[in-house]
Amino acid sequence: MEKQITLAGTTAPRVPTAEQIARAPKVLLHDHLDGGLRPETIVELAADCGYEGLPTTDPAELGVWFREAADSGSLERYLETFAHTCAVMQTREALVRVAADCAEDLAADGVVYAEVRYAPEQHLEAGLTLDEVVEAVNEGFRLGEANARARGRRIRVGTLLTAMRHAARSLEIAELANRHRDAGVVGFDIAGAEAGHPPTRHQAAFDYLKGENNHFTIHAGEAFGLPSIWEAVQCCGADRLGHGVRIVDDITVGEDGRVELGRLAAYVRDKRVPLEMCPTSNLQTGVAASYAEHPIGLLAGLKFRVTVNTDNRLMSGTSMSREFGHLVDAFGYTLGDMEWFTVNAMKSAFLPFDERLAMINDVIKPGYAELKAEWLFGPRG
Repeated sequence: MEKQITLAGTTAPRVPTAEQIARAPKVLLHDHLDGGLRPETIVELAADCGYEGLPTTDPAELGVWFREAADSGSLERYLETFAHTCAVMQTREALVRVAADCAEDLAADGVVYAEVRYAPEQHLEAGLTLDEVVEAVNEGFRLGEANARARGRRIRVGTLLTAMRHAARSLEIAELANRHRDAGVVGFDIAGAEAGHPPTRHQAAFDYLKGENNHFTIHAGEAFGLPSIWEAVQCCGADRLGHGVRIVDDITVGEDGRVELGRLAAYVRDKRVPLEMCPTSNLQTGVAASYAEHPIGLLAGLKFRVTVNTDNRLMSGTSMSREFGHLVDAFGYTLGDMEWFTVNAMKSAFLPFDERLAMINDVIKPGYAELKAEWLFGPRG
């Protein structure tokens, strides 16, 4: 074998700084609107609507409470966090504000394209109709995009309408998503407890969407396991898997480091089924004990279609930059690795092909090329 020769200063991978991670263009596919509110917005909206159930009205303390509740290991306390956010998201004005805040916050974090999901059926307590909920959220996202542009930031936001898997409104929500597909809604999702609520229970909704040539993702393989993933892919025809982290249960790593994929894992990889992975959220739900032990490292190394996401920014105290920062620290990922994750996400977005291609070639790749070239102009000697 020919001896490899390297030049001094070129051997070490160039790990991005926190500042570079923040500036890098990012794509987000799995983010819950009711899991990403600003604490100060919650306090103000609660005062506006007369909601008195908050554990504290101090925004800083409230932010800490949400993160600690999500980290508590108690499912009841974790679900309570969403009871508070949904309680203040029941009017048109509140939904517009929350959506606008979301777009602005993501843009400030360097996100150039995002698909944000929410369940319209959870925002009807003050008398709004399902269509009015969707119209308000879409209005808020357009406002947030405009506000971001005024600050020199560019972002495009699409919405995913979520049906709750323990409820019986999935076909109705699928029809709602199809009705608004040309006004900002890019797809459909089901969420909620996987155990006891298989995706095939909502087969009518998925069959309807396939008949309408519409897109959908399915929360699967987060807490339950391979049967949930198998049903989502093979029975329901999911375009993407929300989380999908339990696909590692079908992968065997031998003591010698050799890796063997089971048939489901091989199928998911071969078909390039996108995995919407949310590392911090997964740590909170017990998938792994640390970022270094999270399956994303193995799955990315095996070249699954892995994407990086936030899930619930408020409950996890996170952002896309923080998620990438954790992965850089755990796995030594470079800007090139970040670009790979980001291109994966953009390829998997529910946008028309020509728009995805333009985002990759005209926004994402130039952004990373500029960042990767910065070392050429740094201090020398």
